[in-house]
Amino acid sequence: MERQARLAAERTEQGATPFGRSHTLDVLRGLAIVGVMAIHVSQSFPSRIHAVDFAFMCGWTGVNVFYFVSAMTMCLMWTQRTETDPTRKFYIRRFLRIAPLFWLAIPLYLLINGTGPSYNAPNGVGPLQVILTATFLHGFWPDSVNSVVPGDWSIAAEMTFYLVFPFVITAFGSRRHLYLALAIVLHLVNVCLFKPWAFALFSVYYGPGHEAFVWNALHISFLNQLPVFLVGCALFFALRDGFAKLDAAIFAAFIALSFIADRATGSHEFNYLMINLVLGALVAGCIRLAIRCRPIEALGRNSYSMYLSHFAVIYGLRQIWPLADGLVSLLIAYAVTAALSYLVARATWHLIERRAQDFAHRLTASTAKTTRAEPVTAPGVLLNGRSAGA
Repeated sequence: MERQARLAAERTEQGATPFGRSHTLDVLRGLAIVGVMAIHVSQSFPSRIHAVDFAFMCGWTGVNVFYFVSAMTMCLMWTQRTETDPTRKFYIRRFLRIAPLFWLAIPLYLLINGTGPSYNAPNGVGPLQVILTATFLHGFWPDSVNSVVPGDWSIAAEMTFYLVFPFVITAFGSRRHLYLALAIVLHLVNVCLFKPWAFALFSVYYGPGHEAFVWNALHISFLNQLPVFLVGCALFFALRDGFAKLDAAIFAAFIALSFIADRATGSHEFNYLMINLVLGALVAGCIRLAIRCRPIEALGRNSYSMYLSHFAVIYGLRQIWPLADGLVSLLIAYAVTAALSYLVARATWHLIERRAQDFAHRLTASTAKTTRAEPVTAPGVLLNGRSAGA
């Protein structure tokens, strides 16, 4: 409580924050879901034009944009609220934002995809995978990731980040260099120690022929994603309080150490780090410029449900699609997927998400000042930046 009040006081002393309005955050979320849908649509409806398919495949970076916006949004919420028992209320809000819709997705995708062996579940989907997914622990076991709900690796990373976030921000406050230092340490631990050890362990466990599956599971693991969230927290306080030369020096050291570790271990995570740092710079730039675009903002405000539902929409379209693969087919499939996913998101907002948010409001409203609930954003980017409420 005292640390939260101090963070709020620091925000007041620094003056107006660039996060005072939600529009740019919603634009970023909207761009992120546009990218995520692009990669998955192109996988099912390829244009057969290399340059076009490659451009659509680059949409995978949308998930990482979600991570940055999520970290910044959580910092924004934490610094704007002053309330009793903030950690408990934070968990209630986050859980009720994510869980109801995600739990609905579990039986839906089990029905669509079945439980047989697949790339993400070499031995099939059983009770273990379902239980781990339902409890948001699926990110800690390779064949539970993406095996029950498509794309659920990002949900696992988000929920685990929410679990540790109150402790990290309580310990570090607005000292952004501590977030960067922890990001560096965790990145080096992952590429130098954890990833080589876990790859050897799980390669033996799953047997020959599954090395690519194991490598991918470790790449999308929480330990490999956590530095992205921590850099996002650092960027929030840097945008709020102003950048300094020391920030550039720390980022330069981060790059140099990652490059050395990558060459020494062959972990192949240096390129991923560089892409994330570039994305972080672009996110920060968009916030500084206060980018606006109403149609993209609308997608951003509904991006969580769109994230979960667009896989089912693509599956359904694939069953009835009358066009042969090609550029026209890809563009039409993308437009139809975006439109149907948005309609599903609006329906789930009224039927499920709004009710869950109202319930969270009742559980946490005793001392918190809140405003009208807004649609949840994706995957797990949970606050419309116009207020710290909900």
